Amino acid sequence: MNDPIRVLVADDHPLFREGVIHSLASEPDFSVIGQAATGEEALRMARDLLPDVVLLDIAMPGWDGLLTAEKIATACPATKIVMVTVFEDEDKLLAAFKAGARGYVLKGVPARELASVVRATANGEVYVPPSLAAGMMVALTRGRPPDPLEELTEREREILELVGRGHTNREIGQRLHLSEKTIKHYITNILEKLQVRSRVEAALVAARRDWKAARD
Repeated sequence: MNDPIRVLVADDHPLFREGVIHSLASEPDFSVIGQAATGEEALRMARDLLPDVVLLDIAMPGWDGLLTAEKIATACPATKIVMVTVFEDEDKLLAAFKAGARGYVLKGVPARELASVVRATANGEVYVPPSLAAGMMVALTRGRPPDPLEELTEREREILELVGRGHTNREIGQRLHLSEKTIKHYITNILEKLQVRSRVEAALVAARRDWKAARD
């Protein structure tokens, strides 16, 4: 049996926080290991507990969710961050991913959907609400060549596909029989060609195309 997904819930509203904890606790593959009411507390608990996933409210007193996400992403790079928010806003969505989030969920989604998002992000996937996905892609590609993906070499496309699946540089290197330093060099080139600043943004751009189908 696989180990449960260890989750930290951070939200300044006790009723919402308890509701999320209750819904996740009913799933056999989750273990809620802590809860926080502020960004500062969330960072401290993330450092101490090293959760697999942090569910993080974007609007909290003191450190907001964006600043907290940046700090957690830096301190705990293996921890996946899912932003939970009432804001169905493309600018906040982009800001969340640039801060290090791997998922963006609107408050009020069914408990089953929230659980699915947590599972997906824990497995290295990226989640964007369907209602915001198209707008995010437009924002990411605004002012760029019609299809920047066409500028990538075959090897860069292969690496980008693995990045989109959540693999680390070391895992990609082992899979392709290349050094981790070489993979870092490839990813730097990929980010430059796609005109994005992070692996998450690159994966979202790549999600527009099934590279396997493109290569066949």
